[in-house]
Amino acid sequence: MNRVGGTLGRIPASIWALGFVSLLMDVSSEMIHALLPVFMVTVLGTPVLVIGLIEGGAEATALIVKIFSGVLSDHWHKRKPLAILGYGLGAISKPLFALATSAGFILTARILDRIGKGIRGAPRDALVADLAPEELRGAAFGLRQALDTVGAFLGPLLGIALMLLWANDFRAVFWVAIIPACLAVALLLFGVQEPQRQVGSVRTNPISKQNLKRLSAAYWRVVVIGAVFTLARFSEAFLVLRALQGGMAVAYAPLVLIVMNVMYAAGAYPFGKLSDRMSHSRLLAWGLVVLIAADGLLAVSNQWPWVWAGILLWGLHMAMTQGLLAAMVAATAPADLRGTAFGFFNLLSGIALLIASGLAGVLWDQLGASFTFAAGAVFSLFALGLILFNYGAPRIPA
Repeated sequence: MNRVGGTLGRIPASIWALGFVSLLMDVSSEMIHALLPVFMVTVLGTPVLVIGLIEGGAEATALIVKIFSGVLSDHWHKRKPLAILGYGLGAISKPLFALATSAGFILTARILDRIGKGIRGAPRDALVADLAPEELRGAAFGLRQALDTVGAFLGPLLGIALMLLWANDFRAVFWVAIIPACLAVALLLFGVQEPQRQVGSVRTNPISKQNLKRLSAAYWRVVVIGAVFTLARFSEAFLVLRALQGGMAVAYAPLVLIVMNVMYAAGAYPFGKLSDRMSHSRLLAWGLVVLIAADGLLAVSNQWPWVWAGILLWGLHMAMTQGLLAAMVAATAPADLRGTAFGFFNLLSGIALLIASGLAGVLWDQLGASFTFAAGAVFSLFALGLILFNYGAPRIPA
């Protein structure tokens, strides 16, 4: 216990602050996003097709922005201003949801919110890597991810509680969501200190041919394995749908993501700390084994013992792998190109997630839920094969 406390105490205060910034913004965002589809259908009368187009357009916008923000943070030798801009746009978008009177209003708010997310992601992750001592990098990413995920389940819980308290007043809940978003921006502004860059550092184009050559083969292996891994890990919305097939009441649907995120939050820091002491490839391989087990359970049956076991294992594999992948990017990229490195990684993983979710939807409609999760297991096996045979442990920094 003392050793755990000692490690936490050695993690820089600015990384703790970044973790709580993520927590507060996730509380704000998830309060809204957990209720938004129902609000659009029941209050605004929005067709489900339009909801799908809005979500797809918003996510596509975030993907486009991700790469540019990372590159700019390297070019300017500054991460924090872009992170402030990204979180600031997220905060500015929140009142628009409360004021919305049409689907167009929601589209504007969602795109603004996703642009903010796209801008802040790569610079924030690069800033964590810049701040963390090398021997604590896994623990630092695990801590930030754990705090972020706490927000992901506190947000829906708070949203449900306020809906019950205020007799389903969506707009009142959306107004409350502004508060944690503003607190997140204030904490980032005053609580995070960016490390000083070398005086006289020359600004270069991070995506010039010369600089791109500096992104090593080890880095690109991380990108490839991350993308293939993400193909195996489609949207968590399919976990909710599987639980509903088993007879869960619609009103309790948010519990699926709450339970998954509780497991994710509980394990993210311990596994991040473990990644500082063992082979990255070995831990990632075990994470894939856990995902294969989760897919297998969810493919077998929609009865609640199988479904809830699969959901818990899904959260466990997220805890084992998401902070680890970030640490692997940081370990294999040059320090002055970390923003660019995270931008490429996030972009390709995001594209893979869109493809995976689309494929999962087609399989679900055409062949059924069991085939969807079975396909996820097959992709996981393929990713595991890449690690075991083409991604040897000796080549990956531990």
